[in-house]
Amino acid sequence: MTGRRARTGRGWDASPPRAGDADGPPRPRRGSSGGVSSPSADADARRALDARGGVDGWGDVDGWAAAGVPGAEAPRGADAPRGTGASPRDEAELAREVCLRQLAVRPRTRAELAAALAKRGISEEVSAGVLDRYDEVGIIDDAAFARAWVSSRHAGRGLARRALAGELRRRGVDGEVASEALDELDEETEAETARALVDRKLRTARGEPDAVFRRLVGMLARKGYPPGVAIRAVKDALAAQSAEAAEFADGIDADALADAEGELTPDSRPLN
Repeated sequence: MTGRRARTGRGWDASPPRAGDADGPPRPRRGSSGGVSSPSADADARRALDARGGVDGWGDVDGWAAAGVPGAEAPRGADAPRGTGASPRDEAELAREVCLRQLAVRPRTRAELAAALAKRGISEEVSAGVLDRYDEVGIIDDAAFARAWVSSRHAGRGLARRALAGELRRRGVDGEVASEALDELDEETEAETARALVDRKLRTARGEPDAVFRRLVGMLARKGYPPGVAIRAVKDALAAQSAEAAEFADGIDADALADAEGELTPDSRPLN
């Protein structure tokens, strides 16, 4: 006869509780602190920020939970629904949980977090208190967000200043703050990136030189490059590709085309 299978500790064959287990105090639930702001809540948020590599990093929900952040392990159905008359203490706790969950995905601007709180029915007074405190301790930093966004999106997607300015504006970044971040991306860097994008596309481009030229200039325009930068990048790349393409490129008056495109482009307003 085979020996009895060891108890797994779950289900029908669970081991009986040890003496004293039932009499002990219940384990504290993480994320039960309250109030609009407290040193412990600020410390939790700061530890979470450090766990995901600072304000410029991309978050991981597991990292927040490991840091003991209030709400990082809260069940999805535990948030109080809007319109239930929750006390200010409970509303502030919910506001912090919403913010931390948003920040665990990626850095956010103050405007993005305010919109998320409004969507959850958090009052403006409580929302402002929580966000003001996060501003003070550096959990929210729109200037750092803008710098990281410009660097990441230019390096990863090849976006130019005009496209990046639009993205920052849609995320609620102040125009002056956005301009300071965009100033770190100079014209020379933009021109080098435009040429690299064109060279990469040319490796698989098919068709007559004029058709390829139009497609590549359009691609750069959609990424926010000014007409002059886009046309010169494509002209230079074609000139280095083949004899036929070089002959076509020699006939391109980049300055005249850039001036004509600039007159037709409606989005010629300042970045901010």
